[in-house]
Amino acid sequence: MSLIQCSILLLAGGRGQRMGGQDKGLVTWQGQPLIAYAQRVARPLTDDLIISCNRNPDQYARFADQLVTDGNDDFAGPLAGIRAGLAAARHAHLLVLPCDVPNIDRDLLLALLGTAAEHPERPLMVRHGEHWEPLLCVIPCALQGAFDTAWQAGERSPRKIMLQLNAQAWQCAENDVRLTNFNTADLLK
Repeated sequence: MSLIQCSILLLAGGRGQRMGGQDKGLVTWQGQPLIAYAQRVARPLTDDLIISCNRNPDQYARFADQLVTDGNDDFAGPLAGIRAGLAAARHAHLLVLPCDVPNIDRDLLLALLGTAAEHPERPLMVRHGEHWEPLLCVIPCALQGAFDTAWQAGERSPRKIMLQLNAQAWQCAENDVRLTNFNTADLLK
């Protein structure tokens, strides 16, 4: 299976509302910040590891090659981080991962990159059962303009934009534990 060369974006720029306002990427689970799990899996797959963060850049800097922000202080959502990542990426594709999926593994990322290589002009999203995971995706950077246009038109859903751009699905089991999202303090226990 051939893989595409990619930049990798770790999304850690959220407000952390469901974490009581904590910076989710820096919340500790099993002795390490959540961002460390995503970084450990992503690091061997790229020479361009980007973290989208809107606070604590000094703490995130050691995990990335470059940091990006939304460009404002209102925590504009994951699409703002994706747009910043697309603008900063040094490769033709951007693999996007949220910081709160510590069970993600190399096999899943390799499968995403291999599938993305089959149709390199289209975005790809993880799909489990009938549910899309738009923050686990591969986006051709050539589509940056389409994302910017949708943003300017008021769209804030990465899923809607990618579906409009004829996204392909990478299908996995509905209960795949690698996709477990640790977005509340209760789930970290």
